[in-house]
Amino acid sequence: MITINKVSKVFPQRKGGVYTALDQISLTIQQGEFVSIVGPSGCGKSTLLNLIAGFESSDIGSIEVNGEKVTAPGPDRIVVFQEHGLFPWLTVLDNVAFGLKQTGLSKKERYLLAEEQIKAVHLRKFMDRYPHELSGGMKQRVAIARALVMDPDILLMDEPFAALDEQTRFILLKDLEEIWLKTRKTILFITHNIREAVMLSDRVIVMATQPGRVKKEYIVQAARPHVSSDPLIHFLENKIMDALTDELEKVVREELGNEYSIKKNAISNSPADSVGVGI
Repeated sequence: MITINKVSKVFPQRKGGVYTALDQISLTIQQGEFVSIVGPSGCGKSTLLNLIAGFESSDIGSIEVNGEKVTAPGPDRIVVFQEHGLFPWLTVLDNVAFGLKQTGLSKKERYLLAEEQIKAVHLRKFMDRYPHELSGGMKQRVAIARALVMDPDILLMDEPFAALDEQTRFILLKDLEEIWLKTRKTILFITHNIREAVMLSDRVIVMATQPGRVKKEYIVQAARPHVSSDPLIHFLENKIMDALTDELEKVVREELGNEYSIKKNAISNSPADSVGVGI
């Protein structure tokens, strides 16, 4: 379980003063829950993930994982980034098995565990390939397998599908849901894509910006596996889009001036569109 208690984080600005990235964030993520966070760029989504991962420390408040305060990175929390970060000189098998070198397992044991996870992401035929021989979607599958082979309690995913085309994203989305249904890992998923969030999650957290804080949260009560044609999925996508409209307007006004406004009916009703990207 992840417990975030009144967490605030500020960053000093080059010209003086500070920027408040997160302001009094309180949130609990239960063991085995799949939670997505959506919000415009600059709302502190990735900052919050970095705090949970132990890459940074909060200025105010605390974060606990299973009752223990987070003070540094740990093997119980593995991060999957937008960039796959694979070693180009290693094969798929060697990339996935690499982190297990620190566990004391024999090479045979490491490879057996790595092969199991490679099969789970449907790359068994590509175990001997190098990263440059793989598509973007395949590389992200390898990154997911590399994280899962470490058997973490918590998987932290920071826009892992953002650089992929829509068809590849959809396939990986279904694969990730399948993996979660089998493993029941606790997953915190950062995304700009509303449909992605609703299709994957038990709960979707909407972040407000300037400063970053929790604005609303939505429970996804649709049956698993989630189906895009489910009316409840469409209903939640539109509710989340409405909740984000004011936040997007804040970001755009910051760049274009206070005279700028967004009419709700002017925003695409296709929640599959990513929000806040490039702002």
